[in-house]
Amino acid sequence: MEWVKSINLAIEYIEDNIAENITCEDVARHIYLSSFHFQRTFSLFTELTVGEYIRNRRLSLAGQEFLTSKQKVIDIAMKYGYDTPESFTKAFKRFHGVSPNEVKKQGTILKSFNRLILKIILEGGSSMDYRIEKKEAFQVVAKTRLINNETPDVDCPKFWSEYYAAGLWQKVCGMIGICAQAKESSSEFKYGIGCDRKYVKEIPEGFEVLELPAYTWAIFTCVGAMPLAIQSMWKRIYGEWLPASNYELISDYDIEFYTEGDSSKDNYISEIWIPVKEK
Repeated sequence: MEWVKSINLAIEYIEDNIAENITCEDVARHIYLSSFHFQRTFSLFTELTVGEYIRNRRLSLAGQEFLTSKQKVIDIAMKYGYDTPESFTKAFKRFHGVSPNEVKKQGTILKSFNRLILKIILEGGSSMDYRIEKKEAFQVVAKTRLINNETPDVDCPKFWSEYYAAGLWQKVCGMIGICAQAKESSSEFKYGIGCDRKYVKEIPEGFEVLELPAYTWAIFTCVGAMPLAIQSMWKRIYGEWLPASNYELISDYDIEFYTEGDSSKDNYISEIWIPVKEK
């Protein structure tokens, strides 16, 4: 429930400052969440990035202003954060299908993108398989890359494809995808592909060792083809399990664990590990 409340507070802040130069980091600070967790939860619940929501709302409001005022294109462009009329016109036409100068024509159709309001809808219950395990500190050997908070659904699969295309799996098997969340407000997080240190004799060039502290982990079993199965489970963890459980999330590392087998099959098994503490 608190996640939904936080996202609604974030949307309210965005709406109150829609014409200001706000960033994802600004909104996250306002609701006392890390930029990483804010962007993840916002995308899980809305299926939009924060940037997409802000951009769509601005262009929708700009269209309304052209219909109800006599302001110049440059004035509305500057109001909604565009540096030039040309960049604004390009974005406006991509969103509405018409240019700003065509809006005044009779019969012109504009798109409306309304403010979001998140609500809890209780549906028929379905089971989630998870276990709670205490683990001592351990190490992960990984090839890492900085990932933009707004584009992990594109950047992480691309990284995996490049990892296998380059044959790096022959040096370090890709059993684990690991997120190392930024300790301070940041637009990026470190993402790694690799495995437990105990399976690697020598650290290959270009890889690093990540130190994971001793934690209590909530470990969720995902059954189904990738990436839909694991993406669906992330949404259920934030939307169902965390609000109802006696645990709260620790903002540090989280892990996606991949078993051997065909990840395109409906019976493929994977896991999500998140560090937690009792409320």
